Amino acid sequence: MLRQITGRLIEAFAALLLMSLVIFLLSRVTGDPVALLLSDSATEADRQMLIEQLHLDQPMWRQYLSFVGNALQGDFGQSVNAGRQDALDLVMSRLPASISLAAVALAFTLVVGIAMGVVAAVTRGSWIDVLVRVIALLGQSVPSFWLGIVLIYIVSVKWGLLPTSGYGTWQHYILPALTLGTFTLAAVTRLVRASMLDALGSEYVKLARVKGVSEATVIFKHALSNSLIPVVTFMGAFFATMITGAVVVETVFAWPGIGRLAYESIVSRDFPVIQTVVLVITAMFILANFAVDMLYLAIDPRMRDAG
Repeated sequence: MLRQITGRLIEAFAALLLMSLVIFLLSRVTGDPVALLLSDSATEADRQMLIEQLHLDQPMWRQYLSFVGNALQGDFGQSVNAGRQDALDLVMSRLPASISLAAVALAFTLVVGIAMGVVAAVTRGSWIDVLVRVIALLGQSVPSFWLGIVLIYIVSVKWGLLPTSGYGTWQHYILPALTLGTFTLAAVTRLVRASMLDALGSEYVKLARVKGVSEATVIFKHALSNSLIPVVTFMGAFFATMITGAVVVETVFAWPGIGRLAYESIVSRDFPVIQTVVLVITAMFILANFAVDMLYLAIDPRMRDAG
């Protein structure tokens, strides 16, 4: 198991290093950072001084090493538009809002998705099963920005039940979390339904029924417990979907998270902030998948034995 953990750590470090290289190269080919950082009244001497400060007069490989070294020390540069505020501090100030929204959306997704998947599997072939599958299909087909706008119009504007935007109270979480979690809800529902159908047709479930075990025990103890392993496996991907989807959802609902910050930075070409946002999101993806791998090793003995 130690060898597997070490291998996962090496893979995580390699992925983060590769992503840093991609971000570094993209920032060099999409525009001149010096032109963005200098004011219109800057002289040629100011331009040369800034080029030397940013090490842009050095070879590309040395610039990349300098970029990685600064990143390891938490220095990602300063925001072009946010009053020269440190880019990492700006991103970290927005991070709690995004994590809290993703956590609420993920909790909603898992609770409702698992329940719908179990009901659909138990009532296979009935109108309930058909309805759940239609809902799952629609959930994966409807664009997030469209769903968010519709919810705002109906629930907030027409009915006046919830706020249209903002952040601070539990009411503000409902519409963004519902919008953000709908796509993943459909995926969880279909995954649990398929896993439950396999489990209900397995030999150990048939044996439990022959022994006279109650149907509720068969469903929740024997079938569901084994059906949740694929859900745990894909939780890292679900979390990634939450973060990437947050760019659209946070913009629609004016949510002060890193998704909205990324959108604002792209529009204003604030490269230091864009780089920081992408690296932070990448690190979160890697950490989430590493945590899922460790959890999978803990709950599935076959994975430990495979090492």
